[in-house]
Amino acid sequence: MHNSSPTDPSAPSNARGAGLGNPAEGHAHAKAILFGEHAVVYGAPALAVPLHGLGAQADIRLTPGRETRIDSQLFSGTAQAAPPQMGPVVAGLCAALEATGDETAEVQVGIRSAIPHSRGLGSSAAVATAIARAVADLRGKVLDRDALHAVVARAESVAHGRPSGIDAWAVASQVPIRFQSGRAAAIDVGRRLIFVVADSGLQGSTAEAVAGVRELRAAQPKIVETAISHLAELTEHAVDDVRSGDRATLGSRMLDAHKLLRSIGVSSPALDALVEAALGAGAHGAKLTGGGLGGCVLALADSDEQAERLALALRTAGAPRTWTTEVSTT
Repeated sequence: MHNSSPTDPSAPSNARGAGLGNPAEGHAHAKAILFGEHAVVYGAPALAVPLHGLGAQADIRLTPGRETRIDSQLFSGTAQAAPPQMGPVVAGLCAALEATGDETAEVQVGIRSAIPHSRGLGSSAAVATAIARAVADLRGKVLDRDALHAVVARAESVAHGRPSGIDAWAVASQVPIRFQSGRAAAIDVGRRLIFVVADSGLQGSTAEAVAGVRELRAAQPKIVETAISHLAELTEHAVDDVRSGDRATLGSRMLDAHKLLRSIGVSSPALDALVEAALGAGAHGAKLTGGGLGGCVLALADSDEQAERLALALRTAGAPRTWTTEVSTT
């Protein structure tokens, strides 16, 4: 996996400048929140890493005189007939067409994504990013990072209600980012990081998890405020660990973060079991990633060989599938 310059965390993965009438395409990747999920909702910082091994692609062509059509794994048909679960896709497409100057254009969009849905890996944001880049490519344009983010944010508001915004930045970034209060900054990577992502087999709901934390905060503010404060501290220290390449300390902080997330009710027995399995197989650290209540666990390996052992241990512990990815030095 090769990263582009860290100075532009939203560097587009395509900018072919396809002419009008020609097919165009856009790409994006999955993401994992390494630190700060849930705390980020309350203004604390978060740290996210790109998962380049899991991607989404959108192909688009102009079809004048025909209704706009979407073809994907979830739905194939006209945009007008799309079911509610396709709302984020339709919203992202409309926003992208508006951003490039022709909201009435009639197009055909094909979507292919290897990113599992409702697993905390940024599926909806990645698809929206791929669509936005494809639309821009069709028009021979490149959306700058703020314009791209605005398009994806429209789609994410349909997908998640009032998202923090981290997914929209993270799936467009080629490098890790520190995110806080709506803004993202690239982070240099001092030493290659190897992660194993394990699917718990259970769908997670960010909206449900966020609502649960909000209710707990109203009922027992001290518990949640303390957890948010500690998660923020872990995030800031983890940024330094990524820059220095200190895998052991980074892994220890991952485990601390998981315990804090468990304390505010967003873990689950399945997620806890996968964390324990990863630690038992020698991971530097492991934690849930994303909203929780399902979704995935992220484990930090020390080598490619250990990553294979971790993946096997996690599948043996019940994960129906695992993925291994790396974050290269910058």
